[in-house]
Order: sequence, then structure tokens, then C-alpha cells
Amino acid sequence: GRTVANDDRDDWLRPAFAGMYRLLKPGSLALSFYGWNRVDLFFDAWKAAGFSVVGHLVFRKRYASSARFFEYRHESAYLLAKGDAKPPAAPLPDVMDWQYTGNRLHPTQKPVECLTPIIKAFCKPGSLVADPFCGSGSSLVAAHDAGCAYLGIELDAGHHRTASERLGLRAPAQIDNGDVMPWLRPFTHYVDAA
Repeated sequence: GRTVANDDRDDWLRPAFAGMYRLLKPGSLALSFYGWNRVDLFFDAWKAAGFSVVGHLVFRKRYASSARFFEYRHESAYLLAKGDAKPPAAPLPDVMDWQYTGNRLHPTQKPVECLTPIIKAFCKPGSLVADPFCGSGSSLVAAHDAGCAYLGIELDAGHHRTASERLGLRAPAQIDNGDVMPWLRPFTHYVDAA
């Protein structure tokens, strides 16, 4: 099958989540999808960075993405908090249905229909949604649809191109202070700038 860069390594987890934690405002939330068979590594990175786990979300699939001891019929994500995050006015269920994308644009493509209600529940219109592993840009499309600004970073040039094309007809959203955000940057933009 198709692979995602660095899924065969874990040395990037701690520095990546430490960087995310550093950049988030106090009281902010992060949603992290993970591979169930590597949850120990993700938990280690989240805790080392300073995140508190405040929720777990399971997406129920109508199909098995693979099978071994069990048929794998779900996706999972943890909700992480930096400091004292406030719960939403209308909490979402912790089990939701997954809309199959066919993974046509990315090997682990997330459905916009699943991400949009999460963004609407936890983000005010005009706030910034940042995805440092934006893949095909589903989270950025969902942020736009929810009235939020968005910033995506993607390591793989091909996936960056896919996300750029997918968002090409969408005007950059404005942050609540009126500034226009550059909506998608290749990973090399940040590496070269450092």
C-alpha cells in the first residue's frame, strides 16, 4: 500500500509535539490522530511536551481498512490541552461515524465531513486552525468551511501540491484581528527560514 513519510520512524514525535505545545496559546486544544499500535510513543511525546489528555474520539468505519487479529473498523484521535482549556458549549459524542474518502488524495485522508463539526465545536469563527501534518488539506478545507483561518504545513511535496490545488479556489480566511493568513506553506519554507 501507499505510505506516509516518517511513519516508519518515531524520532520526530517528541520534537514535533514540543514545537506544537510551544506555539499554542494557553487554554488551546490540539486533536491528534495516531496509529493504535504506536499509542505508547504518542502518549510519551504528548506528556513530554506538557499536554494533558482531555478526550478520546473514535470514528466508526463501515468497512475494515485491514485485518489481522481483528478487522480494523475505526480511526482514533486524542484531544490534548495546553493548560486550562474550556469545554465546548455543546459537547460532541466521543463516537462518530467515518465518511469514507477512498483515500484518493492521501493514504490517510481524513473526511472533511468528520473534521468540520469538531472545528465548529472547539474553534470560534475567525480563529486559527493550524495543522502541521496537513496531508491533502482536509483539515484546512474544514477550517475554511467553519469560518476559521487556517495554516497548514506538509513535508511531502506531492501532498503539498494536492492540498494547494484543493484549496486553490478558496480565498485565505482572515484572523479575528483582520490579518490575512498565508494558508499553506511547504515544510521547506520553515526549514529554510530557520
